[in-house]
Amino acid sequence: MSLLRLSEVEYTVENQKIIDQISFTLSQGEFLTLTGPSGGGKSTLLKLIATLLTPTAGTIYFEDNKQSDYEIATYRQQVSYCFQQPSLFGKTVYDNLSFPATVRNQDFNHQRAEELLQLVALPQNYLAKKITELSGGEKQRVALIRNIMFLPKVLLLDEVTVGLDEKSKRIVHNLIATLQKENITIIQVTHDPAEIHSASKILWLEKGKITNESISR
Repeated sequence: MSLLRLSEVEYTVENQKIIDQISFTLSQGEFLTLTGPSGGGKSTLLKLIATLLTPTAGTIYFEDNKQSDYEIATYRQQVSYCFQQPSLFGKTVYDNLSFPATVRNQDFNHQRAEELLQLVALPQNYLAKKITELSGGEKQRVALIRNIMFLPKVLLLDEVTVGLDEKSKRIVHNLIATLQKENITIIQVTHDPAEIHSASKILWLEKGKITNESISR
C-alpha cells in the first residue's frame, strides 16, 4: 500500500497552470526532495499535499483514500506542513508546543517537549521563553518540533533552512536525520546545494512539470 500518491494533479489560477499533471508515489519512510528553478511550483505542490490549496484536477491519495474524503483536521494531524517562515502564536514556547495536545484533547507531555527542545539544542527552560525573545533560527526550531510533538506519517518541509545560519542548519539537518530513523515520510523543498547533493530521491520541477525523473543514490 502506498502512503501518499499523486495522480495527474493540476492547479490552475486564472487560466495559468501552476502545477501540470504531477504524478508520483511515496511509501512509508521515503525522503523526497523537490527542487528546480524559483517559480516552478514546488511550494504550491507542497501546499496541495498539505490541503492548504485544493487541486483543480487530478487526485491526491493518502493511505489509498482520496485526500478529499478526510476531515481536514484529521488529515493534517497525519500530514504535517512546516512553513518557510516560522509561524508562532501565543506568547511563549509553551503555548506553541502545547497546542498539538490541546487540539487532540490530550494532556501536554512535558517530557516529550523537553526532549525535543534538547534535540534541537534549546534548553528545557525555553518552555517559558517569550516568542518575541527568540532568534530566527530558534523560532524555526520551535516551529519544527511543534509539528512533531505527535509524530505525523508525512512531514512537509517548505525551505525550512532558508535564512538560517550554519549552526541552525546543522541542527535542523540532524533533526531530519532523526525523523528518518522514525520511518516518517519526508518531502522537502530546497534550493540548498548541500541538501540537494545529499538527497536520496529528487524530483526537478520547472513550470509546474516534473522535468527530471526521480534520482536514487
